[in-house]
Amino acid sequence: MNTIPNSILPYSIHHESKNAIWHLSTLFLEHIPFHHERLIFCCIGSDRCTGDTLGPLTGSFLSKSISFPYEIVGTLENPLHALNLDSTLQELHHHTTKPFIIAIDACLGNENAVGHIAVQNGPILPGKAVKKQLPPIGDISVKGIVNVGGFMEMLVLQNTRLHISYAMAEKLARAFILAAHRYSLKRVDEGDQNTDNEYTRQQVSSLDLR
Repeated sequence: MNTIPNSILPYSIHHESKNAIWHLSTLFLEHIPFHHERLIFCCIGSDRCTGDTLGPLTGSFLSKSISFPYEIVGTLENPLHALNLDSTLQELHHHTTKPFIIAIDACLGNENAVGHIAVQNGPILPGKAVKKQLPPIGDISVKGIVNVGGFMEMLVLQNTRLHISYAMAEKLARAFILAAHRYSLKRVDEGDQNTDNEYTRQQVSSLDLR
């Protein structure tokens, strides 16, 4: 398995960097427990604000992948946002098996950080950029820096180009899917004879990693 230099969290990479999808998939493979019984991808944001669509776009991309077997909460059709976040969290934790949650959300940052995808341990504080008090969510946080913060944040989010949210969400979804494929392949290599080794390798090699 290839490793990323300094892959200890926190970590960030620009979504247009060479091999960004592969590097992110390696990071996810190292830090996300794909074997967990209740692995949940919570994609936070609203489809009513272009700068806040990163989460629901990622959720929609993941939900369209027939080879991605994990639970997804938050899509363009059914967003996970300020109005339903608290009740959704209570519902997710009302289960005998505690979930492991990967939280995905857009955020604002410094000018030189725009376009970066940042990954760190611990929860996201959704709504922080626009001064909203929402419950923390996530065992691992994945944040896409879509624009510059520091002044009139809500207006900045509303005037963020949809292209950057779309491009980052697409890269993120492909990285998650690739990490899931690589996890399946890793299980094959470790002796799981119930999976078609050659078929799994072909799936990974056929993914467009640009």
